Amino acid sequence: MSQEQDGPAVPQVTVEALQRALASEHAALWAYKMALAFVPPDWADHARADIEAHTTLRGQITQTLSEVGQRPVSAQPAYTPPQPVVDAVSAGAMLVAAETDTIAAWRSVMERSSQVPLREAGLKAMTECTGRLAYWRTVTERSPVIPVFPGRS
Repeated sequence: MSQEQDGPAVPQVTVEALQRALASEHAALWAYKMALAFVPPDWADHARADIEAHTTLRGQITQTLSEVGQRPVSAQPAYTPPQPVVDAVSAGAMLVAAETDTIAAWRSVMERSSQVPLREAGLKAMTECTGRLAYWRTVTERSPVIPVFPGRS
């Protein structure tokens, strides 16, 4: 996702989409870390791998924004889950929401960028997030496992 210093400037609309994607990655990491307190060991192993993936994405966006002279948005101290998290199923539902939000944010990056490297990064992130979403929808018994148009409300 890095931007060459000699390359064309990144339009403000693209920067805003990247900032929203970064904010969604911050929120997803918070959700995953909270979920670890509620999920069974086999789900926790999967959650830890997902934390690594989101940490990598967060780092890539932060680097890209810094390289184009933008200050990356900071994480919030806490986020509001869509419903109270009281057990494994509600924690899994929170992770479904987090992955859904990150897919939408990455879709926005693809739609608001004309630069091939950013569009490719957005597609790759959307694809990976959709795989994680499928896992969490499966373990929380949601159907369909993969929505018809991931990232679209």
